[in-house]
Amino acid sequence: MKKTLYIYQLAVGVMLLFSVQISGQQLPHFSQYYLNDYMLNPAVGGSRPWFEARSFHRYQWEGVTDAPRTYTLSVMGPNKTLKYGVGGYIFTDNVGPTRRTGGALSYAYHLKLNRKLRLSFGLSAGILQFMVDASKITLRDESDNLLTNGVQSDLLFDAGFGTYLYHDKFFFGFSAPQILHNKIQFFKDVPQEGRLANHFFVTGGYNFDLNEKIRLIPSFFVKYVSPVPLQYDVNLRIIYRKMVWVSVSYRNLDAIPLSVGWNINESFSLAYAYDMTTTNLKNYSTGTHELMVGVKFHQVKEKKNSVE
Repeated sequence: MKKTLYIYQLAVGVMLLFSVQISGQQLPHFSQYYLNDYMLNPAVGGSRPWFEARSFHRYQWEGVTDAPRTYTLSVMGPNKTLKYGVGGYIFTDNVGPTRRTGGALSYAYHLKLNRKLRLSFGLSAGILQFMVDASKITLRDESDNLLTNGVQSDLLFDAGFGTYLYHDKFFFGFSAPQILHNKIQFFKDVPQEGRLANHFFVTGGYNFDLNEKIRLIPSFFVKYVSPVPLQYDVNLRIIYRKMVWVSVSYRNLDAIPLSVGWNINESFSLAYAYDMTTTNLKNYSTGTHELMVGVKFHQVKEKKNSVE
């Protein structure tokens, strides 16, 4: 029983060490959060008049053994009246001997406040699977027969909600994923010690058109996960002719991300970010890389209701 408890504590400890104590979260972080806003907030679903798919590939702390690797794919879009949006996403997040995979579907209702201002409310629900490969964990007692169990896993239901206020010139959002605060249990006979932590996200930004060619978009992303200190990103993106952009961010307690992007045409876009680590991890890591591939399809023209 003591060995079982030790394995369980070690598995949960490894999982939470990288996700809470170092980065201040259980959910993966994205430097280009402004391009991955739907995965942060289900209320974003349907806020743009087209369907789109985006894939993110994040390689964190290059040079550190078993550092986090995250892959996501999301799809979302509106209905013909732009009154509601639907979407979904899948992801996998690997950290050492642990892996977190899952997916969710979402629904958002968009309320038209005036000609250009809308307020949306979104809900998401899905499943998460936490896995620990015990064969990748080295113990003092190598004869421990619990290692023969191989992969241990736990399947959980999850849900989240969000609100999103948006206009041609600005946006502001609040979201709370993992609201069920479910327990993580790998061994049924071992006391619970792990839970899905409640997260709270706040995002916002403003569009400044300097002229017909150049647009500035300052934005921010604030997240809170108790009892970790508040973490925030501030970003400035410069877009030229709505085609190419560069950006610089500052993330407290972590890094300075730099990003470049290119709208290849009306349908395809690419973006890359590099994080310069500002913590002591810079002595061991060459930085973090993040790649985004985006596709737009099925442009939606707003269909007016007869009562409007």
